[in-house]
Amino acid sequence: MENKGKHYIAIFAVLLVLLLAACESSAGVSNDESEKQQNNDSSQDAEHESSGADSAEDDTNTGSTNTDDTASEKEEDPPANETEDSLKEEYLKKLNNSKKEADALEAADSSTYALKKVENDRWEIWDDRLNEIYGVLQERLPAEEMESLREEQRDWLKERDARALEASLKYEGGTQEHLEYVAVLADLTEERCYELVENYMN
Repeated sequence: MENKGKHYIAIFAVLLVLLLAACESSAGVSNDESEKQQNNDSSQDAEHESSGADSAEDDTNTGSTNTDDTASEKEEDPPANETEDSLKEEYLKKLNNSKKEADALEAADSSTYALKKVENDRWEIWDDRLNEIYGVLQERLPAEEMESLREEQRDWLKERDARALEASLKYEGGTQEHLEYVAVLADLTEERCYELVENYMN
């Protein structure tokens, strides 16, 4: 009788392990499918809203990025012109490295999903760099000049989103619509990074 009880417990334990493994596996498949569905969704409204959220985030959260770099520069206390020149050179190098990183991105295959991922990754690289630059400028520019830049940045964000939307509309309803939207966002954000470094870090 004790032998049968041990066998039942062993069988029950094995079944429990199999059941847990199956649940975990199906949850992974479900997550993968929902992630693919989200990435394949070509709804411009959803993308435009998320872009708007990113835009708002650009305005509010950029001051917290890259504090280590600026803190170490403040400790050295070199002359003001030398700091600005070296900061500009440093950021031009960072931008060139970001460009190399973005250009090196390749799609895993020729599917629209893979191409969208590359463009999303490229845009993320440039958006992160833009936020970093904006944060450094917030710390360094005089209050009046920063307020002017803040207004300019808000206008630029609206224009960027409008241009990306306009460019994507030539593929309206097609699989290329979202791809074009994000590609234009990435291109314009890259241009803006160089523009801010050239115009405000001198």
